[in-house]
Amino acid sequence: MSQSLTLSHPSGVLNGSIKLPASKSEANRALIIAALSGQESQLHNLSEANDTQLLQRLLKSDAETIDAEDAGTVMRFLTAFYAITGQQKTLTGTERMCQRPIKVLVEALQELGASIEYLGEEGYPPLKIGKFSGSGKKQLKVRSDISSQYISALLMVAPLLPEGLELELEGKIGSRPYIEMTLSLMQHFGVSADFTENTITVKPQQYTSAAFTVESDWSAASYWYSLVALSKEADITLLGLKEQSFQGDRAVVDIMYRLGVYTEFTGEGVRLLKKEHERHLSLDFSDCPDLAQTVVALCAGLGIHLDMTGLESLRIKETDRIQALQIEVLSMNSSLQEISPGVFHLEPGILHKEQLSFRTYQDHRMAMAFAPLALLEPVEIQEPSVVRKSYPRYWEDLGKVGFEVVMQQE
Repeated sequence: MSQSLTLSHPSGVLNGSIKLPASKSEANRALIIAALSGQESQLHNLSEANDTQLLQRLLKSDAETIDAEDAGTVMRFLTAFYAITGQQKTLTGTERMCQRPIKVLVEALQELGASIEYLGEEGYPPLKIGKFSGSGKKQLKVRSDISSQYISALLMVAPLLPEGLELELEGKIGSRPYIEMTLSLMQHFGVSADFTENTITVKPQQYTSAAFTVESDWSAASYWYSLVALSKEADITLLGLKEQSFQGDRAVVDIMYRLGVYTEFTGEGVRLLKKEHERHLSLDFSDCPDLAQTVVALCAGLGIHLDMTGLESLRIKETDRIQALQIEVLSMNSSLQEISPGVFHLEPGILHKEQLSFRTYQDHRMAMAFAPLALLEPVEIQEPSVVRKSYPRYWEDLGKVGFEVVMQQE
């Protein structure tokens, strides 16, 4: 049975205070590190996102077959976790997860002495993980232009390796703030590392137990920035965000300033107010690829011309996000074209439909990125339950600021 949701907002005026979900990026790293420490750590404000709840359950599971479902960090982090701790597991996921490449990570772990076999197509899950024998090797070269999750997975297990790890990152480093987030959390739990130029060195060390409180999620905040930008007027407070943040998506503050949102940091979070926006933007999403869908949908709605780079990792996410965006902006009379390798241009059109309808492609960010357009026209979101992956209360929170939310079963 399929499901859809219709959104509309009668006034276009937004006021309210929203408690955002906790960052699943921080939470999932903290869970893996705490498990690697072998000690009890007090982790507070863990994310309610399905990815984090799933990882918590799987880390406690004695099952031989582990289902990472559609969670990329869970698949990649557990691959390294099980491989280096020598746990014999079969690691699988959804059909889409088994289409997402993992070869770069698997080959790196194999070089270090891990036993990993492909049970299906080479380079993709499912994986059979065996005992760790150790190769004595500590120097690795890893491509860094595909997914920072591979690098984070290797770094978190690095202190447990007999010789530690010296990781040389080859090529343009994508999502660098996520790598730095990983190193900061490792340091919080007692492990030091050196990140000089394109080489990260982690010596053999022991993690220590520590208390850690997960910050609110800047990725979730991005949808509220989009809502403010599309509103007639707004005064929105988002609770639990910090000005000094580990999260790369904190970049939304500067990006959205150009798109019509002023950020005021307060003691409890941020206050968002509407301002004038620019008409033409050129943005590099290398450090914050998860913001791309939100910005594309917003620019299409506001009629802003947008040039983008740094989208390499979007092809291997929950869906091919570039293709999904190209299809969905067509319904807004906009076009998203790759004008040269790695360079994309959004040409906005003029909205003239009474109701917009968007598919979600089993991707939570597609649903949340296009929903704010309901401030311009009523919007139908197909398969809206995908938001459970990172922001289960999203539709409920929209209702708190005046959206009419109608769920339909078909």
